[in-house]
Amino acid sequence: MLCEVCKKNDANVHITKIVNGTKHEFSLCEKCAKEKGEFNFSSQIDLSSPFTFQNILSGIMDYIGPNNQTENTFDISCSNCGNTYSEFKRTGLLGCSECYKSFASTLKPIIRRVQGNWEHTGKLPRKAGESIIKRKKLIELKENLQNAITNEEYEKAAQIRDEIRSMQEEEK
Repeated sequence: MLCEVCKKNDANVHITKIVNGTKHEFSLCEKCAKEKGEFNFSSQIDLSSPFTFQNILSGIMDYIGPNNQTENTFDISCSNCGNTYSEFKRTGLLGCSECYKSFASTLKPIIRRVQGNWEHTGKLPRKAGESIIKRKKLIELKENLQNAITNEEYEKAAQIRDEIRSMQEEEK
């Protein structure tokens, strides 16, 4: 296919542009695409931009959490690795798995807002996956038991209790 502008070179840049609901398609050579100017994406990307992942995360944390953040929040540090909240906010990295517990009051609302849930629901490792599924099921059953008791559904609560007992006996 030839370039639609110069009609000499092979078209190796294909652009679809939608303006006010009208779709326009262009097939241009590299030279004509550069001359058009608006299609030169490499010059529009500023690699020295202040928009790094850490800055974006820090901005989200400032936006979501200013209500529950006090001056003492920045003094919190992980008892396991010594990582501080202000260091996490600056780098966007947690030092260890205990940091999640240490910074939970600040992290939970942010993670819940960004991901929709605090608990990970993705893929599970093959070897440990079965025990994790059973543990989650047990936690869910205990929550359902509490709800049944609160709602005074005692027959349902008895069934859930029996199911919890059978699961706990299987583990032994």
